[in-house]
Amino acid sequence: MTTAESGSFSSAALEEYLALIDELLAQPFPEANFHDDTGWGGPEHRVRILRASQEFWDDDDGQAAREADADLRAYLDALIAALTARWGEPLVVDLLPHLRAGLEGEAVSEPINCLSQLAGSMQAWPHRDPGRWLGLAIGQGDKELPLELLAAVGQTLALEPSASGRS
Repeated sequence: MTTAESGSFSSAALEEYLALIDELLAQPFPEANFHDDTGWGGPEHRVRILRASQEFWDDDDGQAAREADADLRAYLDALIAALTARWGEPLVVDLLPHLRAGLEGEAVSEPINCLSQLAGSMQAWPHRDPGRWLGLAIGQGDKELPLELLAAVGQTLALEPSASGRS
């Protein structure tokens, strides 16, 4: 995991993130669920933390969170531009219907289920490797926890729209 540096945008870091995304797309899905410092995954999905901010336990005025969000958004925007140049315009996936479905006890496939608990939306591209897609989002588990720039790979079927908005 790469930790956010205060207010600096690094083209070297951007290249590192693109290489990590390429690696993520090339890796087979794990047979069993796992979680470690770099991300998590399981059958049919992987999520990688590309960049993370500090925690916000003492951020009473929210200034540190706003600065961290701006830092991560700069990287997200740069990644979106680079991947759009490679694969075309991304799909914008609203994750709220998936969160609602999960909260109502409906099955939501991974990594959509987990991402919907961390982020409101993601940018996604169907990948040339049949049966896979790549998604990028900024997520946060709780207001005191770090903001994270996330790259996710999942099965294409998980992104196909349904009448109810569920996966």
